[in-house]
Amino acid sequence: MIVNAPVSLVFSFNHRLHTVSPRKILWNGREYFITKVGLHHTFREGQTLYHIFSVASNSLFFRLSLNTDNLFWTLEEISDGL
Repeated sequence: MIVNAPVSLVFSFNHRLHTVSPRKILWNGREYFITKVGLHHTFREGQTLYHIFSVASNSLFFRLSLNTDNLFWTLEEISDGL
């Protein structure tokens, strides 16, 4: 389902491994703990760089977008896998 809603994220950065990883999504009054990070890619729209993450909780899949101009996160899509 396409959502396109703003969300809050808990995110970690490992300076030794140079990796970033979403840990928890806060959306619609609920917390979703990330159990798996799938694909990550970037693209540009004009001057703006976006980071796209495909992640999963125990029961749901999420597609997240980070706008690097304003550092706002958007939940683009959510799916229960059915």
